Amino acid sequence: MNIFNIAKNEIKRDFRDIRTLVFMLAFPLVLMLVLGTALSNAFTTSITIDDMNVLYKDTTNGEFSQYLDPFFKAADKSGIHFKKAPSNVDGKNEVKQSKYDGYVEVKQNGLQLYLNERNSIEGSILQGMLTSFVDKYNIASEVVKVAPEKVGTVISNEKQDDFIKETSLQPNKQPGSMDYYAIVITTMIALYGAISASMLIFGERVRKTADRLIASPVRKSEIFIGKVLGNIVINTLCVVLVIAFSKFVYKANWGDHLGMVFLVLLTEVLMAVSIGLGVSFLTKSSAGPRVILMLVIQLASFFGGAYFKIENPGGILKFITNLSPLTWENQSITKIIYANDLSAAIPAVTFNIGVAIVFFLIAVISLQRREGL
Repeated sequence: MNIFNIAKNEIKRDFRDIRTLVFMLAFPLVLMLVLGTALSNAFTTSITIDDMNVLYKDTTNGEFSQYLDPFFKAADKSGIHFKKAPSNVDGKNEVKQSKYDGYVEVKQNGLQLYLNERNSIEGSILQGMLTSFVDKYNIASEVVKVAPEKVGTVISNEKQDDFIKETSLQPNKQPGSMDYYAIVITTMIALYGAISASMLIFGERVRKTADRLIASPVRKSEIFIGKVLGNIVINTLCVVLVIAFSKFVYKANWGDHLGMVFLVLLTEVLMAVSIGLGVSFLTKSSAGPRVILMLVIQLASFFGGAYFKIENPGGILKFITNLSPLTWENQSITKIIYANDLSAAIPAVTFNIGVAIVFFLIAVISLQRREGL
């Protein structure tokens, strides 16, 4: 019963600490919004192309007109607008000055396309469309020679506006900017729980209340377990609130296996609390634990991709990123959400529990050797 009373008191104390609550809740949500919005272009896999304007000049006797007009009308629906060039306008010069995306000369022996090299994507689209049209016209010309009545099946006046159709060979979903930062900021804030955990026992010494706790009819082990349990609950609650806010307000994708994602984050909270406790017992100055933990967390966040995405690191950078616990957490959660790979949780959970056991042992052994807290 003493353990739960101490844990309850620890939770109440943390709730009264407005500064800590703001940091654990407002800070990650604001950072998530800023980075997710500002760096959205870095996560865009599609390319948006504006409407294209193309000049053309027909130097034939109108032989192509019956085929070109339906083609131009269909292209217009796709945002590719063909405009007939006046006789006094130099189409090549208009393209050179970037007034138009392309210039087409319709000649007796075929089409001549002039493009602006600065618009390579638009040029490729125009070249592909016109090549397709010319190929179809050439086929029709050959059909006319042997079976004129069949030419209608080769070149149809039916309008077509689906010139570009894309099919992905790897249709797996990828996180957008808000989805990505929802994951990495949440894992980062879970790791920040180490700072508050470092003050669980050390804070009692600083406030000169450690002797009063030892003098009370409560065993040292109960004090330790109660305070740790309370800190785990409050840090877990902060993580849950961050997830809920990002999911329902920012519409971040947390996948269909939220329970497994939560398991990874819960073990990370255990790891963070254990690290905070272990460091507090290994240092002697009052400012030591906070400085050390802040430095470690910032480095882990930087190389773990909390501030910007690190893609395909190699060499020494890959080695350093793998040292960050956030790399393990983020990779695990991303695979669970986007690849439905539940087994990806095993390395992260094992790593978290292993580190937690080591630092909890350090804290327990150090506490046993001390006369007080």
